[in-house]
Amino acid sequence: MNNLFRKPVELVSSISALIACGIVWFWHKTFLVTLTLGLIFTLGMLLLAFIRAYQASCIIRLQRNLRRLPSYEIEARDIPVSTQEQFLGRGFRWTAEHTQRLYWARLPQNRHLCAGDERQYFSAWLSKFMRIGGLRPAVARLPPAGGEPALHGVEVHERDIYTDLRERVGHTLVLGTTRVGKTRYVEIQVSQDIRRGDVVIVFDPKGDVDLLLRMYTEAKRAQREDLFYVFHLGYPEASARYSPISTFSRITEVATRVSNQLPSAGQSAVFKEFVWRFVNVMARALSALGMKPTYELVYQHAVNIDDLCIQYFEFWLNQAHPVWREKIKEPGKSLQEQARKTGRALSALQMLALIKEQGWHDPIADALSSILANDRSYFEKLVSSLYPLLEKLTTGKISELLSPQYDNPHDPRAIFDWAQVIDQGGIVYIGLDALSDFEVAAAVGNAMFADLTSTAGRMYKYGTGFGQTRSGMRRDVSLYADEFNELCGDEFIPLLNKAGGAGLRVTALAQTDADIEAKIGSRAKAQQMFGNFNTLIMLRVKNPSTAAILIDQLPTVEIWSRSTDSSTRDIDEPGEFADFSAATQDTWTAREIHMLQPADLTQLPKGQAFALIDGGQLVKLRLPLVTAEHGQASQQRVLEAVFEALRERISGPRDAL
Repeated sequence: MNNLFRKPVELVSSISALIACGIVWFWHKTFLVTLTLGLIFTLGMLLLAFIRAYQASCIIRLQRNLRRLPSYEIEARDIPVSTQEQFLGRGFRWTAEHTQRLYWARLPQNRHLCAGDERQYFSAWLSKFMRIGGLRPAVARLPPAGGEPALHGVEVHERDIYTDLRERVGHTLVLGTTRVGKTRYVEIQVSQDIRRGDVVIVFDPKGDVDLLLRMYTEAKRAQREDLFYVFHLGYPEASARYSPISTFSRITEVATRVSNQLPSAGQSAVFKEFVWRFVNVMARALSALGMKPTYELVYQHAVNIDDLCIQYFEFWLNQAHPVWREKIKEPGKSLQEQARKTGRALSALQMLALIKEQGWHDPIADALSSILANDRSYFEKLVSSLYPLLEKLTTGKISELLSPQYDNPHDPRAIFDWAQVIDQGGIVYIGLDALSDFEVAAAVGNAMFADLTSTAGRMYKYGTGFGQTRSGMRRDVSLYADEFNELCGDEFIPLLNKAGGAGLRVTALAQTDADIEAKIGSRAKAQQMFGNFNTLIMLRVKNPSTAAILIDQLPTVEIWSRSTDSSTRDIDEPGEFADFSAATQDTWTAREIHMLQPADLTQLPKGQAFALIDGGQLVKLRLPLVTAEHGQASQQRVLEAVFEALRERISGPRDAL
């Protein structure tokens, strides 16, 4: 029942104790106080004054924080880094006491304590006056954080909040509406991971320039810029190259990654299965011919499968049946008529006729033969949904990024895959430029996730033998997925389920749970995905169902409310001196409520969050504002310097900033 919303009356006791000390020292003879007794009395009064002043300062600071929190800035080089813990920000553990304080702060009699900051109004008035006079304000005002400061102001004593690194393999989900600090949170976490020496992979659909510059700056600070890769669809001329379907554990993964981008609702599921088989047959043939499957090769042979059939038939027959050319017959009228009606290449049908006549069999050849047996126009209708997807991924300069030519000596841009990045201990920034073309961004990001899931499976099986070591210790992989709803798919569920055992730590960021559910297409799958995140960080949200993800995991607590009852009673008794009696009493009533309410999460200021960490402990966080390190240099100029350094890296390291 400690009321912190009253006046700091402890100051009276503190000042009185100090006055008593002065009286004793200046008029000690009047009070017949000896030197020893005066010294003891003075020490006691000073201790009392200090204790009461400290108690008063707590009340003053709390009431000030209800209106305006002090700024929280940190230099990038001063971000704490530990090999045991991960720094999250500054805050405190939220308990039932803070729920009670927040309830009291919102009572009508205490609303004046939470009113707007007078200094802010005064500075606004002063800035306006100086502009009218043609003067420039000496101090720029900080941008408003919005929200309700009382949500953090109910606690005076803040401390740095850390979470155990061992908890991160349980994965982290960060939810918050746009422009409330999700990307800035990623900057703080990425800075620690890079300096710690971890493998860092960041998916950024928007292509945030500040995040890219932060990663590059931290890589230079940790002397790891030679291991820094940038894959950016918005800057293909300076981007590294990567093929989402060229690396795999099983050849069937190629078809899965391509067909996963196609719709699967209703009748589309049947056509999706046709596409999967079609791409799988092509991938098997390309692999047998010694070629890495790429989007460009798949598209090239999808529109004209006959050429691939001829190449594979010749390859197989030359090995298994070297005399096949002597047995092949000249095409008759029936075969020519079949080629005209079906639209198939005559030479492919000749070879197919020989194979059937001789009764020769090969798994890949049989699969290709079944495709040739269909009318060309009919078969193209079955797989027509594949062509628009491949057209998006093979148009313009993007084709050079997603379908790299490994044997091209004139293209100096780096080519990477996930196994190589993890073996080297690399740092990768993936900018998908979703604002320009969100469909291509989603397709590429989804395929990259599928490839990464396959790589995590190999890491899980082979462990440190897969190059995942650093000085005899296993190197962890930190994966950050901003705008997670644009990237997630069915392949992300096994990544969350099983990747923790491979040392892969996923941090997914999204705006609402509805975005993820709409992308997945199933509420059950979305809930399955949410169940794999052991750590939850929630900034300001606007959707009640999103707020319920946190609130439903919290216990109920008792809060107390006070009501004053007054009553009077007439006294009509002979001989009684009083004519009436009055009574006034305070009644305290307890009721159970959730530890947090949805309104608490919708009124959070920017850069603040509630978090469930370390097995469900609820903490209130403030994220630090990391100060810029590039002075007044424009983002575009610094970004160009970064890309220039990446282009020149093959000829030696260069200091671009």
